[in-house]
Amino acid sequence: MPASRVDVYDWFDVEQELNSYGCAMLRNLLSAQECDALTALYSHEGLFRSRVVMARHGFGRGEYKYFAYPLPPLIAELRTTLYPRLAPVANRWNEAMGIDVRYPAAHAEFVERCHAAGQTRPTPLMLQYATDDYNCLHQDLYGEHVFPLQAAILLSEPGEDFIGGEFVMTEQRPRMQSRTEVVPLRKGDAVVFAVHHRPVQGTRGTYRVNLRHGVSRLRSGRRHTLGVIFHDAA
Repeated sequence: MPASRVDVYDWFDVEQELNSYGCAMLRNLLSAQECDALTALYSHEGLFRSRVVMARHGFGRGEYKYFAYPLPPLIAELRTTLYPRLAPVANRWNEAMGIDVRYPAAHAEFVERCHAAGQTRPTPLMLQYATDDYNCLHQDLYGEHVFPLQAAILLSEPGEDFIGGEFVMTEQRPRMQSRTEVVPLRKGDAVVFAVHHRPVQGTRGTYRVNLRHGVSRLRSGRRHTLGVIFHDAA
C-alpha cells in the first residue's frame, strides 16, 4: 500500500474527531476493487489461524476469522502505515489519563513488545454477517499490551449488498447516561476508534470514559468487514 493513501487525510482533524467522539472516519481508504479482493480471501482457509462463530460464545450472530502470520500484504501495510499516525494520539491520551505506557513510533517495535510478553498471535480479522446477524457491544482486549486505537473497514456496500448492520459505539460516562454513536460507513470507508477508554476534559480535570463497539442487526444481505487491531494476542 503506498504511503500516499494515508497521507491524504488531515490527521489533525482526525485527532480532533477522536478527542471529541472517540471515533473518526477515513473516507475511501480502500478502493472497491481492493474491498472485493479482501472479501474473496474469506474462503481461503489457509490464511486464517482460527474461526469464531459468535452465537456459540454469546457474542451475537455471525462469524469472524483471525488471520495468521504472514498477513496478506495489504493488511500488513494497513497495520504498519496507520499505526505511526495513531501512536502520537495514543501517547497524548495516556498522558492525559495518567497512564505511564508510551508507544514507539514504528509498529514493528510495538509488535516486538507484544511478542516479548507472550502476545504472539495476530489479531487482524475479517467478519461476516448475514440476515439477522449482529455483534454485541464489546472491547478487543487480548493481553497486557493493548494499543488504544483500532480500525474497521467496511468491505460491502450498504443498500446494495446489505441493509442494516450499522457500526455502533457506546460511551459510558461517570454519573451520566451512556452516549451512542452510529457511524455511516460506505464501502471502502474506515472508522478509527477507541479500543477501551479515552480522556475527556471535565470541569474538574480530565477523566476516563469507557467505550464499547458493535454492529446492529442486519435486516438483509451479507456484510464483510476488515478489523485492523494493532496489538497481538496472548
